Formats: sequence, C-alpha cells, structure tokens
Amino acid sequence: MGIRERKQKHKESLRKTILDAARKLFLKNGYRATSIRKIASEIEFSPTTIYLYFKDKGEIAYALHQEGFRILGMQFRVLDNIEHPFEKIKVMGRAYIKFSLEYSDYYELMFVEREPMQYIEDCADKDWEEGKESFSTLVSNVQACKDAGYFKGLATEQMAMILWSTLHGLCTLQLNGHIDFIKEHKDYLHHIDNILDSTFVTFIAMLEQLK
Repeated sequence: MGIRERKQKHKESLRKTILDAARKLFLKNGYRATSIRKIASEIEFSPTTIYLYFKDKGEIAYALHQEGFRILGMQFRVLDNIEHPFEKIKVMGRAYIKFSLEYSDYYELMFVEREPMQYIEDCADKDWEEGKESFSTLVSNVQACKDAGYFKGLATEQMAMILWSTLHGLCTLQLNGHIDFIKEHKDYLHHIDNILDSTFVTFIAMLEQLK
C-alpha cells in the first residue's frame, strides 16, 4: 500500500470514528446537548480536527442520516425476491420495524430528530436521494397493490403515508418505552407476549380487508 492509499485509509477511518462517536452522543444526550467539543472529547481529538472533516454539527447529523438510509435500503433488498405486491408491503413493514429496533440510534436521527432535515432544507444543493428512494419504494409497492385490486378508491401517496406513519408510531412508542409501560399497567394486555408484533399483524389484517 502506497503513501497516498495509507493517508486515504487513515482519513476514512478517522471520519468513521467521528461519526460513531457523534451517533453515540446524539443517542445518549440528544442532538442539542451534543457539541463539536463533546464529540472531540469523546475521541480525544481537538475540535479543529473534526472541522477538517465536517463544517458543523448539522453536517455530521446529515452524514449519519445518509448512512442510516443506506442501511435501511439494504434491509429492503429482500423485496427483490418477492413477487406478490401485498406480500412486499408486509415484508417491507417488518423490515422497517426490525431496522428501528436494531439501529435505534440511526432511526432517531432519520425519523425523529428535526436537525438533519433542517440541514437539507438549508443547503439547496442537497437532494436527499436516500430518503426519496425509500419512500418511492413504498409508493411503488402501494401502487402495485392497487393494480392488483387492493386499496380501491384510495390515493396511492396518501395510502403510503398512512402505512408509514402507522409503523413509525408503533416503532417510536416501542423505542421510547411506552408500549412496555402500558402493558405493565393494563391487566388486559398482560396475555399478549409481543404487543408490537401483534399490533402489526392486526394492522396487516385490516389492510387485507381493503380489497
């Protein structure tokens, strides 16, 4: 490996170290309470070093935002092996829930925190291709379902928003402990082993009736 390659590898490694530290602190302390100085302290570098890679905290959050959508996109690749459009909707929903639970730190930045979206709005040259691709996949699957006879009389884009917002609500309630809390304090829910999963199954059953 030549000098140039070693320098590039070191640069990529340090960039990843910065992002990993920022993701950890954003999840632990929240976006607003996390400063460039705190990120630098976490990895024992000077703030100046971080500014060589990112112009501000917003750009760091956006980089994590992009990385999260790439991971989510890989989760959705399983859809390529499924033919029936409604089955795709079901599998996509489970993949989304699985992502939220396994990558909760990314999920918070992508779908809860405002700042990454604010960074996109503030930078006119940012097209947000990652987020557009994920939602476009959902919209195309909903349209395929409509073509197969599902969701009659319902607009494609609005139906996609209902699907996404319902799953997002479930995931957010789970991640913030609300589902476990209500199960603990409501006797009539004690018999349900997994409220998140059973609610998703019920939601899918409701969707199947829209045919």
